[in-house]
Amino acid sequence: MVQAPPALKTIATNTWVKATWEEFLALTENPQYTEGKFYYDQGYVRIEMAPLGSAHSQDNSIISTAIVIYATLKNIRIKELTNPSFRKIGIRDSQPDIGFYIGDNFQFPPRNNSPINLDELTSPNLIIEVGASSFADDIGRKRLLYEKLGIQEYWVVNVEDNTILAFTVENQGSRLIEESIVLPGLKIALVVEALQRSQTEDDGAITRWLMGAINSP
Repeated sequence: MVQAPPALKTIATNTWVKATWEEFLALTENPQYTEGKFYYDQGYVRIEMAPLGSAHSQDNSIISTAIVIYATLKNIRIKELTNPSFRKIGIRDSQPDIGFYIGDNFQFPPRNNSPINLDELTSPNLIIEVGASSFADDIGRKRLLYEKLGIQEYWVVNVEDNTILAFTVENQGSRLIEESIVLPGLKIALVVEALQRSQTEDDGAITRWLMGAINSP
């Protein structure tokens, strides 16, 4: 006999709640959480329902622009994914703001709307979370989640003060860095300056400035 899935239910959002994998999957199908971002880590689920305003979307866009321009000018192979879902079936799931596959050897994820199965595909090289109300969790439990998922580098953008905490993941832990490892030569300070400029400059002006700054000796 096929066992019926758990009944749909509601839970507290923007916090970690104890749940089985089957309960987590049922929650992802609940229409009440259609606009939510889901995370799961060994028996606990987090659904983020905080509204994403202009600050979040602008910072997301500028970060993406800076990374893609840098990779382009440095001839680094790169694939960006916006709001992707990365899944280790039965154990972990995450839905970051941005994920990047970087380098010569990665495979393109399948072109469909299913979560990216990390049992079949390598983990992304770089994950970025853009946080305001979620910032404390982004640098806390989510950072531990990404360490377990085998991410090489993890950035957390604080939209409240236009800062970035960048971590390299190694030896089952992580440490702060001032220059990217997966994008060699890219100083985090340059990306922070792009965020700060975005308060008063349009995207075209920032793009031109970035191209000049990256190309300068």
